[in-house]
Amino acid sequence: MPRSTGRFLAIRRDPHSGELLARGGDFEAHSILQRAGFVAVVRLHESYHRAPVGLTEGEESRLAIDAVGRLRAVGYHVDCDERFDTEARPAAYPTLGAPVSHLAERLREATDTAEAANIVTELTAPHDGILAGFEETLGALAQFFDGLGDASDPYTAGRLRYLADEYVRVIRSDLAHTREQLADRHAPHPGRRACTEQVPDHEPERSAVCACPPPPRALPAPAPAPPPVGATRLRR
Repeated sequence: MPRSTGRFLAIRRDPHSGELLARGGDFEAHSILQRAGFVAVVRLHESYHRAPVGLTEGEESRLAIDAVGRLRAVGYHVDCDERFDTEARPAAYPTLGAPVSHLAERLREATDTAEAANIVTELTAPHDGILAGFEETLGALAQFFDGLGDASDPYTAGRLRYLADEYVRVIRSDLAHTREQLADRHAPHPGRRACTEQVPDHEPERSAVCACPPPPRALPAPAPAPPPVGATRLRR
């Protein structure tokens, strides 16, 4: 079985420009690179990461060494310049986004509308929900830009407040309405049910570990309809 190319990265200085670049990896690797300090570059035909501008060569080397250690600590194969090689394996801790992603897992396992409503409440709760915290964070970031001093900073601050007011609040309001619909339905999900892990006495299969029916088989896609008579005739 071929190994996933997403588990391989290269962190090297570009021989032509001298820039410190990181190429390859999947989204998890990209998150690690950015937490180490790299900046994402997304082009039409390629994506990679670079060191922030204005760093000394020593600072860039420390950044690269840190990234190599972090990536290898969680199982990535990193090809790097010799000066960036390291035996250090920093400990990896759960990120703040991990509990939010766990909500998706809980929704995939939810068996009724009440359970789903409780999960969505973690997003929409007006005082301490995830979206309320996100909106507050955007406001704090806008305040940060207000005091930076560059001519473009007030525009950036205004843009952040616009995102919070016009986008986050709309998403939050829409999801809150969806949550209320779920809370009022009181219905089991027809395609899911909680597994009791009990096998009835009349079960003929000795290998059975529960009484749950097998998942439905996907129906094959219907064959395309033939073109009408004369539709494929070439004009002369």
